This record gives sequence, structure tokens and C-alpha cells, in this order.
Amino acid sequence: MIARVAAAALLALALPAAAQAPAGFAPSAEVREKVAAMAQAMKPDQGFIAQPLVGDGKTVAALEYWRKPGRPAVHPDEAEYAIVVEGAGTLIMGGTLVDPVVRRPGLTEGSRIEGGTTHRLAPGDVMLIPAGAPHWFGIEDTHLVLLGIKLPKGP
Repeated sequence: MIARVAAAALLALALPAAAQAPAGFAPSAEVREKVAAMAQAMKPDQGFIAQPLVGDGKTVAALEYWRKPGRPAVHPDEAEYAIVVEGAGTLIMGGTLVDPVVRRPGLTEGSRIEGGTTHRLAPGDVMLIPAGAPHWFGIEDTHLVLLGIKLPKGP
């Protein structure tokens, strides 16, 4: 009898975990819900918010919600892969970062980019920004939502 109760308890504990989506998968409805919740959570003067969406413990893909452009940046040791989920914007990539300042390990920001290539961004667009490449996101209309992941610099 005790063995049956213990087995039933273990099964009951296992069922909720098995019914949940795995850490490496987010259905489209969940993505839309998270984007809407991020928009609601932002303060009126807030220009950026990010939230992890999926991950495996080491690598995380995060939603980035932009209402205002950030500063031009370089990630010296990480490439950045992203897809536009919602909204519209501009990406300037490459060229030279002017007035670079190291903000923290892995992030250098500058005042502008000289000589970069400009790309218009729309939902479905995909980008891979190499490690060490200057980049900047501009916002058109009200917002730009990206799903991004940082990848360690290759050999």
C-alpha cells in the first residue's frame, strides 16, 4: 500500500513538469504574450527591456523590446544573432565605433559609427553581427522587437 501511494505521489509530481514546454521551446502564443507583457511593463520614458525566452542553462535567447535607440556598441568576444519579431527599425553594422568607452566586460559603446552599412529592419529579417563589429539599432514608428542570442567568438 505504501509503495502504491509513493508511486502515485511521484507520478503526480512528474506530470506537471512533463506537461510544461521544454526550456528550449516557446510556442508562438507564448512569444506574443511575452512581447505584450514587456510592452505593458515598460515605463513611459524607458527605451529598452530584455527578457529571456528560451535557454539550455548556458545559452539564452532573449526578447529585446526597443522604444528608443541605444548607443552604438561592440561586443568584442560575442557575435549576435537576431531575428526581427515585430516593429520596424534600422541596423547600422560594421565601420568604426567613434569615441569608444568600455562600459563593462563584453560591452564597448561609442557616440556613433562611421562607415557602417545601413539595413532597414522588418519582421522576419535575420542578422548575424560578428564579434567585434560595431552595430546600432534605430527605431521606426513605435518599437522594434528582436529575438537575439549572443554566440561566443569562434576560433
